[in-house]
Amino acid sequence: MAEKPPVPAHALGEKREATIKTLIESFAADRLTVEEYESRLDLAHKAGDPASLEKLVRDLNAVVPASAAPAPVGGRRVPAPRPEEVRERQFFVAVMGGVDRRGAWIPARKSFLLALMGGASLDFREARLPPGVTEIDMFVMWGGVEIIVPPDLIVDCGGMAIMGGFEHEGGSPVDAGPDTPVLKIGGFALMGGVEIVVRLPGESARDAKRRLREARKRLARGSRDAQGS
Repeated sequence: MAEKPPVPAHALGEKREATIKTLIESFAADRLTVEEYESRLDLAHKAGDPASLEKLVRDLNAVVPASAAPAPVGGRRVPAPRPEEVRERQFFVAVMGGVDRRGAWIPARKSFLLALMGGASLDFREARLPPGVTEIDMFVMWGGVEIIVPPDLIVDCGGMAIMGGFEHEGGSPVDAGPDTPVLKIGGFALMGGVEIVVRLPGESARDAKRRLREARKRLARGSRDAQGS
């Protein structure tokens, strides 16, 4: 019996990327627990053939047919709001107090945030962003702002800081189209800080740190294996 020819590296890489994308989308849709997601993700990185990768998502593909899945907006699985649901302006004020927004909320086209000796947390992982640019302009003094975004959201971060900082953790997808939601963040921080962190839907800060730590370990192992081959 003749042996099967080896799968080209580029084809296996494309299959691996597609499998990982399916795992991320399934986790975001609550079809996988954190433990199941991390276990399958680890196996996806280790798989050496397309059959092993297909096995990891076979049950997930069967759960929700492509025709029944929500239509993505610019690559996102969160449904876009209707035009009449989107306000033009919105204000967040945290003066010696706090502001917290999370869940399936609809941000305005342009939001202004004031954090004076206070803190704010804006979670965009389930936020329903309209197509195009959504802006957040902020002034932070003796306070802090945390902005949580999912991996598939494009973030354009700028701003000025004096004795403070604007910190953007991780990169952003770059395949923006005319209907792709883009979150644009800017403003001024005086003795205060703005931090943009990337987390999966439903993921805690602790879970995100563990996921990133495991990803770095896998990357280091892959680099050592490549050097030894």
